[in-house]
Parts: sequence; structure tokens; C-alpha cells
Amino acid sequence: MSALVAFLHHIAAFTLVATIAIEFVLLRGELTAARARQILAADMVYGISAGVILLVGLARVFHFEKGAAYYFHSIPFIAKLALFAIIGLLSIYPTVEFLKWRPAVRQGQAPVLTEDTRRRIRRVIHAELAAVVVLILCAALMAKGVGHFG
Repeated sequence: MSALVAFLHHIAAFTLVATIAIEFVLLRGELTAARARQILAADMVYGISAGVILLVGLARVFHFEKGAAYYFHSIPFIAKLALFAIIGLLSIYPTVEFLKWRPAVRQGQAPVLTEDTRRRIRRVIHAELAAVVVLILCAALMAKGVGHFG
């Protein structure tokens, strides 16, 4: 069961990274109704995968693997949790902007996206991707027991 839970956790994590990358790429070109629909779908999958990561990750910490006492004495684990929260907070801005597009997309129209807003959204998504890279480093350090105290 532990291996299955770990597999689910990793699949959700890869899905999250893929959806962030998809959003980043789709925001480069002309924003059409079809492209906006794809971005909205990717953002929905992003949110679902984040929820799965959180729920399954907590299950792993408290019911599988090494137990909460071990993980909460690991600096990389605490940093990983903090980065996950930061990524989640960063994702609020793009999601709010994307949700504003729904009425236009429902009518088959391309939403209005100023170049300034596009740049801001892409900067935030770029920051999310950078934070994911550091989070993965923390996961590797955690798995090897680096930074464990107590």
C-alpha cells in the first residue's frame, strides 16, 4: 500500500509541474478562445493535482513511511512544506485572472489580456516553476536524511 500511495503522490507532483509548464507555454502566443479554454483546463488540473499532493502527502507523513515525528525533524521537509505553500499562494493570482476569462470563453470569444497582465502572470508562473525546482532539491535531501535533527 505504501508504494501505491507514493506512486499517487509522485504522479500528482509530475502532473502539477506539467500543468504549470503548459500554462507558461500557452501564455506565449495569441490568446484565442480555444487557447484560453486550454489554460482554464490546465489550471483546473493544476488545482486538483495540488489537492491530491497535499492529501496524499499528509497521509504519507502521518500513516505511511517514517511517521510525522521523523518528518517534522527534517529541515528539508519543513522547507518543502513552506515552498509548497508559497507555490500555492503564488498560483492564486494567475487562477483569479484565468477565472475572469470564463464569461468570454463561454461565449466562444477570446478574453481580453493586456500585455502587462500577460507579463505579470508569466512572471508569477516562472517563479512557481523555480520554486518547484528548489522543492525537488529539498525532497532529494529529505530522502537522503540530510538536515534531519532530533
